[in-house]
Amino acid sequence: MKFNRKDKTLETERLQLRLFTAADAEQVRSLCDNFTIFKTTLNMPYPYSLECALSWMANHERNFTEDKLYELAITNKNNGQLYGAIALSNQRLHQNGEMAYWIGKPFWGNGYATEAARAMLEFAFEEKNYYRVYARYFKSNPASGRVLEKCGMVYEGTLKDHVYKLNTFEDLIYYGIVK
Repeated sequence: MKFNRKDKTLETERLQLRLFTAADAEQVRSLCDNFTIFKTTLNMPYPYSLECALSWMANHERNFTEDKLYELAITNKNNGQLYGAIALSNQRLHQNGEMAYWIGKPFWGNGYATEAARAMLEFAFEEKNYYRVYARYFKSNPASGRVLEKCGMVYEGTLKDHVYKLNTFEDLIYYGIVK
């Protein structure tokens, strides 16, 4: 992973993780306006409008600059194709943060989430000096758990019936990793 402080970008073998721009809004709307993605994410609305995309992106640059939250577009580093998003919170007091991500359904199964998550973990530990990173996912979305395992994160526990979504309770599975 290569971090460019000036441009606020992370680069991997195939990907560039960068701040979102207003030009990304329509593609974000298109990728997020998907019921399957909605049902596997904690806070994403459905249907997903252009206004949702613009509102969500509005504070990304300020949050990054102020070291509060790092929310980045996952893109193809050669042609700029937007695949999804990855985020890392910054809980300075505890030297840790939560990592979260989504990939647009047309791009599932290509390893983009794993590659982006590995880069974000390296960013957390090497650039931001975190001690720990954790992530959580719905038990009904085991593919997300496989991404975390491929990154070296380990199972830490299950919060039974912790979230009520789509008229059912969902278990939240927690994974973590320390530096």
